[in-house]
Amino acid sequence: MTKTLIIAEKPSVAADIAKAIGGFTKHDEYFESDDYVLSSAVGHLVEIAVPEEYDVKRGKWSFAHLPMIPPHFDLNPIAKTESRLKVLNRLIKRKDVDMLINACDAGREGELIFRLIAQYAKAKQPIKRLWLQSMTQGAIREAFKQLRGDEEMMPLADAARCRSEADWLIGINGTRAMTAFNSKEGGFYLTTVGRVQTPTLSIVVEREEKIKQFVSRDYWEVRAEFVCAAGIYEGRWQDPQFKRDETDPEKRAERLWSRAAAESIVAACRSKTGSVTEESKPTTSAAPALFDLTSLQREANARFGFSAKNTLGLAQALYERHKVLTYPRTDSRHLPEDYLGSVKETLAVLSENNNYQPFSSQILNKNWVKPNKRIFDNSKISDHFAIIPTTQAPKNLSEPEQKLYDMVTRRFMAIFFPPAEYQVTTRMTEVSGHRFKTEGKVMTNAGWTAVYGREALSTNEEGQTSGMLVPVAAGEKVRTEDVNANGLVTKPPPRYTEATLLSAMEGAGKLIDDEDLRDAMAGKGLGTPATRAATIEGLLSEKYLLREGRELMPTAKAFQLMTLLRGLGVSELTAPELTGEWEYKLAQMERGRISRDEFMREIAQMTQIIVKRAKEYNNDTIPGDYATLVTPCPNCGSVVKENYRRFACTKCEFSIGKTPGSRQFEVAEVEELLSNRTIGPLQGFRSKMGKPFAAILRIARDEDLNNFKLEFDFGQNNGDSEDGEPVDFTGQTVLGPCPKCGSGVYELGLAYVCERSVLRPKGCDFRSGRIILQQEILPEQMVKLLNEGKTDLMPGFVSQRTRRPFKAFLVRGKDGKVSFEFEERKVKPGGAAKAAAKAGKAGADDEADADAAAPARKASAAKTAAKKPAAKKAAAKKTAAKKTTASKTAAGKTAAPRKAVAKKAA
Repeated sequence: MTKTLIIAEKPSVAADIAKAIGGFTKHDEYFESDDYVLSSAVGHLVEIAVPEEYDVKRGKWSFAHLPMIPPHFDLNPIAKTESRLKVLNRLIKRKDVDMLINACDAGREGELIFRLIAQYAKAKQPIKRLWLQSMTQGAIREAFKQLRGDEEMMPLADAARCRSEADWLIGINGTRAMTAFNSKEGGFYLTTVGRVQTPTLSIVVEREEKIKQFVSRDYWEVRAEFVCAAGIYEGRWQDPQFKRDETDPEKRAERLWSRAAAESIVAACRSKTGSVTEESKPTTSAAPALFDLTSLQREANARFGFSAKNTLGLAQALYERHKVLTYPRTDSRHLPEDYLGSVKETLAVLSENNNYQPFSSQILNKNWVKPNKRIFDNSKISDHFAIIPTTQAPKNLSEPEQKLYDMVTRRFMAIFFPPAEYQVTTRMTEVSGHRFKTEGKVMTNAGWTAVYGREALSTNEEGQTSGMLVPVAAGEKVRTEDVNANGLVTKPPPRYTEATLLSAMEGAGKLIDDEDLRDAMAGKGLGTPATRAATIEGLLSEKYLLREGRELMPTAKAFQLMTLLRGLGVSELTAPELTGEWEYKLAQMERGRISRDEFMREIAQMTQIIVKRAKEYNNDTIPGDYATLVTPCPNCGSVVKENYRRFACTKCEFSIGKTPGSRQFEVAEVEELLSNRTIGPLQGFRSKMGKPFAAILRIARDEDLNNFKLEFDFGQNNGDSEDGEPVDFTGQTVLGPCPKCGSGVYELGLAYVCERSVLRPKGCDFRSGRIILQQEILPEQMVKLLNEGKTDLMPGFVSQRTRRPFKAFLVRGKDGKVSFEFEERKVKPGGAAKAAAKAGKAGADDEADADAAAPARKASAAKTAAKKPAAKKAAAKKTAAKKTTASKTAAGKTAAPRKAVAKKAA
């Protein structure tokens, strides 16, 4: 009797299939019934092998064996999962197995996992495909009734293989070529590149370059308050002659570019009367489309701060383990046209949940589930449809899982509701020939927004209708009560978050918010919804990007790679649009419109170009916009020039690396360093563990080499060493009285110190850092702290624990120690307790990072220690002694030596 072997992607899916079909007996690593043998992979089990003749057993990579374009791709087992591969290999070779069913995830990667296993095992049996959109038992049984033929799946299999082989060719050849190039002068400087990874990085680097090059411009806005019989309203001055200037996108109708112009408007309008005209018209807002994976990741990042990787993991668990969501790795935001009945079944299940019952019942009762191309459209679906809830009720979800499930479920219900309706009023107030614009938007019908808890004509804390303008009678003259010119500055473009980077990847480098435009770019993005999270995580793990709160920041390593690729002219790896075209062709291949051979020929050509340009490049430096410094060489007085790797003297051996501590020098900083022999404190340096730190940089003479060298000075030992030179504060300005002894406080290195702290013997121990949690404490703020007891509210502190910025005051304690104080938070009536608890938790988190709550914690620790045995009390006392206040933390008290020679950058 013959049997069919079913291969799932994961053991949990195999168990679900066994339960749904029934009749299986469990063995160690597989299930078996009268008709089936059922087992699973554990993700990828094999990988493309480097051909033996190209593998470097010893020594560094070179151009000798590049490019590597083998005539066929051999496979090697992945070591950690080889035992599972042996199980599947044995089952495939069973004499009673005469057919295979691919039950791996329904997508490109699932297809690849199965095909490579079958290739490695040299399987000769015919193949069928189980295509699962949902993991409920009913959906599994239904999918078994509609198994797909192997011929139907070949285009997807070809695209899967092409994606894998293209990434291997570009990754292996590009990485080895760039590493060989960067290692020419010795050492081994690993420089990884990738077909999707590197163009994605270029998007972030280009944005950071725009931020660095951005020059803020002052501008003014004039705002006025107008009094009418019914009350007061505000207006903003507008230029009626304004026309959009494509060459200067910072220009706006409300912006004035000189203070004098703004003040003249203020003078002309002050205390004058004005006439009013207004236009009011209704408008509607439709519910957002259903989620695909990318939009789900964007929304979850924006709302909850979830990374793209975490969101994918949660969605996969909700699909696979809990079976409450449909297949998440989808690029579609529509449902099949025959899915109306399934939607109604899902809504009926949601009606049993108190959180969703009012909305799901309303949809069913009012028969709002109808054919609608915005929701049900077969032409907008390739293999998978939008992410929606299933007919399985959720149980035992974790908090993050519940948040994601709720987000998907409310989006699902909202799309069947009618549009939200608003009344939009635009009021123009003319005073002395100047026009002021006022807008009001009032919701008249909540429509789909009711699903999110919004009500029509919602009221604010004062009981006034949100967005409602006070009425002005026809012909009524209003009086200008208050008018001011507000000075502002233009801001650079924001850094990418994971949410905005996912959008840029989806549009091949162009941020696309417009739904129709996004549809037009569909398939031409970088990577696929299923791979974009892994691409971002790869850039983070390779230290090309850093997470700072929710922002993604390129490192010096990223800038150096982009300079190299641009200098070599390898646009294939730096142009997101070009790589987006490759991804588009893969999508076309899935639909059978492009051949595998045609695509791989283009990838081979791309590989040849990348290697050729790196291999044949013989110049001393990489082309770039390099600077010639004004300040002469400190060693011989000759000219210092920038090159790809260093700032080097044109005559002698003096040079300094461009990226000490993974922080890239700006030209102006190098000028200052060479001129003064010191600079700082500078922020943005990174330790080998990736931790940020601040330091002073000095150029010191190396007597052994008769040259100069670059040193870090962390400043923690200034004045502390018994054999150090005495510190002389002559000529320096005293900032204020020491809070501990009343003597003068001065600036010294990375700290503000009491003048008696540098005496021998030490007369005082007051010291406060010039950098506290990445916030520079300027001298004027230290003056306020010492003389008034408190600084201004400063917004630039960054939590060491959460990496998120926070605002705080620095305050002087009675004991002379410096600590944090947080601003009071405005609390809505009735919500004081809840808000206070929340604020307290947030404050405690920040204080824990900065040790600002040290006295409170020490008191608590003392009470606890008193109840414990003497040995534990001693240990607790020893631990408490290590804790410091904000001032000591910021002053850089570490075990590191005072100075360390900066290592040369690659």
